[in-house]
Amino acid sequence: MLKIGLLSDTHSYLDDQILRLLADRDEIWHAGDFGNMEVSDRLRELAPLRGVYGNIDGADIRHVHPKVQRFVADGLDVMMTHIGGYPGKYHPDVRESIKLNPPQLYITGHSHILKVMPDKSINNLLHINPGAAGKHGFHKIRTMVRFAIDAGVVQGLQVIELGKRA
Repeated sequence: MLKIGLLSDTHSYLDDQILRLLADRDEIWHAGDFGNMEVSDRLRELAPLRGVYGNIDGADIRHVHPKVQRFVADGLDVMMTHIGGYPGKYHPDVRESIKLNPPQLYITGHSHILKVMPDKSINNLLHINPGAAGKHGFHKIRTMVRFAIDAGVVQGLQVIELGKRA
């Protein structure tokens, strides 16, 4: 079993609560808009980090984190990108790839809107956008997600409200 902490849109902000919630995770995944390398480095100190760059991220982050990641984690096929849309409204950059070779778990960020939803047109595809964990943006509540993967199955998914943005 692999314990995952998933966040996005930190926009250069990490607080002690986030670090505490990630402390017991086997891996941390970040769906873009780190804001600065400090956030990436701090997360990497806690656990192995898989991340993608977001639209606000500079060259330093883009050098370390790709635009799209496709990987297998404990038997689960995962695709992660920052701006990727959601079921029924996938971004043109990924639409064809998802159609031809759908992942089992598709993760995006960018919207600052937390979503956990299946793609009813593609069997076994779950979409997760963890919302925004940072303080910058229009969202009112900061959020993140934790879950486990056991032999290719997402289990124990927790949506965590981190408090008000301001």
